[in-house]
Amino acid sequence: MRDVLAARLRVLFCGINPGLYSAATGHHFARPGNRFWPALHAAGFTPRLLHPSEQRLLLKGGYGITNLVNRATATADELAPVEFVSGRRRLAAKIRRHRPASVVFLGVGAYRHAFGRPKVAIGRQPETFEGAEIWVLPNPSGLNANYQLAALARLFRALRKSTALRNRGGGDRSSRRARRLRPDRAD
Repeated sequence: MRDVLAARLRVLFCGINPGLYSAATGHHFARPGNRFWPALHAAGFTPRLLHPSEQRLLLKGGYGITNLVNRATATADELAPVEFVSGRRRLAAKIRRHRPASVVFLGVGAYRHAFGRPKVAIGRQPETFEGAEIWVLPNPSGLNANYQLAALARLFRALRKSTALRNRGGGDRSSRRARRLRPDRAD
């Protein structure tokens, strides 16, 4: 699955891994029941609801997409813990190269596994990763019944407002002083 990346993105969305449907189409979050694209639009990231095949249009707004693990599976439960650790290292290299302002992990469990954070909460994290602010949001997969579209949209909206404020030069700059997570080990 090809990343949707450019230098100096405002936000880099990081999925867990591609589903089989997404891998077959070559588009991120492509399964019809996935709520990523509707949540993104409802939160105001896009002026209209984008189809997964239009994923590269996100770059115009300063947004990109990657995955923590490259291997496609039917469910994320099929991934081994070592895949999350090696994915963290690959992601660190991408962040160093492309320098996004914020990285948003779309999946609490994946973030916990990759960074050794058993009690992570949804939202902005107190740490940075390779200089990027970290956010953790719920997995938008239709398999995640804990969060419906309205709840996802509220969380995505909070992210958008926070990053818009920071990109205008105002707001909380505490992420510059935040503890840095290392790519080579879970902290």
